[in-house]
Amino acid sequence: MEVTEFFTKGGPVMYLLLISSIAVAAIGIERFRFYSYASHESEKFLSTLKDWFTRRQPEEILNLCNQESSSVGLVASAGVKAAVAGESVELALNVAYAEEAMRLRARLNYLSMIVTLAPLLGLLGTISGMIESFNIFSIQAGQPLAITGGIGEALIATATGLCVSIFALIVHTYFSQKLDENLTALDKAVNIVLAGVNVSYDESQQQSDESEGSFQ
Repeated sequence: MEVTEFFTKGGPVMYLLLISSIAVAAIGIERFRFYSYASHESEKFLSTLKDWFTRRQPEEILNLCNQESSSVGLVASAGVKAAVAGESVELALNVAYAEEAMRLRARLNYLSMIVTLAPLLGLLGTISGMIESFNIFSIQAGQPLAITGGIGEALIATATGLCVSIFALIVHTYFSQKLDENLTALDKAVNIVLAGVNVSYDESQQQSDESEGSFQ
């Protein structure tokens, strides 16, 4: 059976399943490119960020963070920028974290929907095909091949729906793992910036106290 013939015998619902499979592929390609860009050398940046806080001033750290385009770089940059401006570092980090987390989660809910929707569409196509087969059998009594052949064609929709669902499930699971990895990296960036800013503040306060003591 040729592909076009196989597709046609599945019924109108096959067009919806085709759209769903294309959507899964498109989302998968887009998310793969985004996650590759968002997590580019993030672990290397985090280890370097720790070293920066022990050797550099916040203004220098901010300039270096602004050169990093990954998700952890954007979050760290927001926190250091708030520290330099004398604003709430924790608030800036929370806002930046929420924005990056939303970008990382984008479109994954559509994959989850297709995982559930595709088998239902396949079942709908099968049921409609079987109803049509029983109508043919009632008209053409004495011809069992009419109904058996019709049911076989109707099951094409179910099989296709299951294949689309399995495809979507694999893609969704892969990117859910990538999401967890990126969120963990963001948590590390938040903790590093908070710890680094607090240490820098304590050192500055200590130097200020020493200067006042010497002056007295």
